[in-house]
Amino acid sequence: MRILTLTCFLLLTSFSFAQQRVELGIFLDSLSISQTSTNNLGLGARFGYRVHHDVMLEGELAYDYGINFDEAYLNISTGSISAIEHTSIGVTHGLFGPTLQRSEGHFHPYATLKAGFIDFRLSTSLLPYSDIASTIFGLRTSNLNAALYPAAGIAATLGPVGLRLEAGDEMYFNSGAHHNLRITFGPILRF
Repeated sequence: MRILTLTCFLLLTSFSFAQQRVELGIFLDSLSISQTSTNNLGLGARFGYRVHHDVMLEGELAYDYGINFDEAYLNISTGSISAIEHTSIGVTHGLFGPTLQRSEGHFHPYATLKAGFIDFRLSTSLLPYSDIASTIFGLRTSNLNAALYPAAGIAATLGPVGLRLEAGDEMYFNSGAHHNLRITFGPILRF
C-alpha cells in the first residue's frame, strides 16, 4: 500500500510540475508587410519550455497565405513606372527566443524578444523586359531574410487551457530594417 501511495504521489506531483513547464499553442497570424502594403493572414504553432520560474524559451513557425497585390516596375533609365503586374506573396516565418512571463495566476502579461527568419514567396514575374526593375526588387532577389521580433501580450488561463493575444514589430533585414506589425491570437495548452 505504501508503494502504491508513493507512486500516486510522485505521478501527481510530477504532473503538476509539468503543468508549469510546457506550453503548446496554435494561433491565427496577421502580418502587415511594409514593402508590399499587404496584410497577410495565416496559421502558426508555438512550443514553449519554462527554463526558470518567469522565463520560457519559445519556438514558433507560421505560414501566411498568398495575398495578391499590384507590383510596379520602373524603367531603369527614366525612373517612371513602365508596367504593373498582379503578383502574389506568401510568407513563412520561424522565430525562437525567451519570453518573460509570470507563471502564477490566471492572467499572464508577458514580453518577448525572438530572432529567426522570414521567407517571402513571390509569384514569378512574367515580364520579359530587361530595362525595367521591380519596386520590391530586394524581396525578389533575397527572399530569405533575418528577422527580429520584440513583442508583448497577455495570456489568460483556466487550468491547463487558455487564450493568448500578442502584438509586436516583426523586423526583417533586407537592405535595411523593415518594420511590420504582427498580431497573433489563439488557444494554448499547458501541461
